[in-house]
Amino acid sequence: MTTCAYAELLRPALKKHALLYDAALILAGSFAIALASQLAIYLPVSPVPITGQTLAVLLIGAIMGSKRGALSVLTYLGQGAMGLPVFAAGHTGFAYMAGPTGGYLFGFVAAAYAAGFFAERGWDRHIVSTLLAMVLGTVSIYLFGLAWLSVYVGINGAFITGLYPFIPGAIIKIAIAALILPSGWKFLGMKKSMK
Repeated sequence: MTTCAYAELLRPALKKHALLYDAALILAGSFAIALASQLAIYLPVSPVPITGQTLAVLLIGAIMGSKRGALSVLTYLGQGAMGLPVFAAGHTGFAYMAGPTGGYLFGFVAAAYAAGFFAERGWDRHIVSTLLAMVLGTVSIYLFGLAWLSVYVGINGAFITGLYPFIPGAIIKIAIAALILPSGWKFLGMKKSMK
């Protein structure tokens, strides 16, 4: 059985229409990440904000697939690099990207790709496999984020300020994704059987 990401279900067959479809999805994904970043909460113990970006990145990767998901994040990063206020709380530019949160931003690319990769193999069809895919995507964010943050605060400081305070939120975001994605496939299956 061939599996696919959600976005493949509506992708046009004609190449020129498919390219336009892909471009529109990638741009829409970048805007969704930007929107999710604007509601930022800064904890007194961390230079890294709590946002909805992680959830947005994981869902975009799973819904759009590995390539379009990663390209959405790269487009988002490009928008921020060009000066658009798309980063947490309206931050922008290379200085922000090179700051303490920069590793997390680049980890989003790996996370979107991973979530899409697993979705393309059907991991987003069941809660348990979706949980595992979302955990792996989240781990990739923290690998990049903690490695870069440790340049600023040391490895122990990176865990204290860039991981531990975010574990409860990460668990909630993973659970949300694990409920949404398989439910969507069940809904689509029910709609298909009603025709």
